[in-house]
Amino acid sequence: MILDASDIRDLNLLKYYRLIRKWACKTYKLKDADLELLIYLDCKGRFTRNDFIDGVYTYSWDKQRWERLRKAGWIEVWRHRNRTTIKYSIFKTSFKCSQLISRIYRIMLGREDLPTSNRNIFYNNTSYTDKVYNKAIDDMIKDKDR
Repeated sequence: MILDASDIRDLNLLKYYRLIRKWACKTYKLKDADLELLIYLDCKGRFTRNDFIDGVYTYSWDKQRWERLRKAGWIEVWRHRNRTTIKYSIFKTSFKCSQLISRIYRIMLGREDLPTSNRNIFYNNTSYTDKVYNKAIDDMIKDKDR
């Protein structure tokens, strides 16, 4: 099945992408570039460190990005190298990362709503920006065309 641009437009897939991305980044303490890179790596499945470096070219320079994502549990080793037959390690996105990306897709498709409870970090009304985003979330939830 081949999709056209009109098919994606009819799905309203990218209508609330910025709001959903901001929610995910603030809730899971990620940077925008990190989230988009994790989506790219999740699409690749298994990848090497060189694949990671190739994916980073379009983002701002961040020397600690690799270690930060690994230490936070977003990237994990799928196969370790052994220095004789396996020359390099192979990595994959973690279960936590896959679940976050699946949740983002479900929210974009309208099958799930962004959480609006007071326990949610993103939904706390502490600044003007938070209030604006909360209003946008309320409008997104009320939107029947998403």
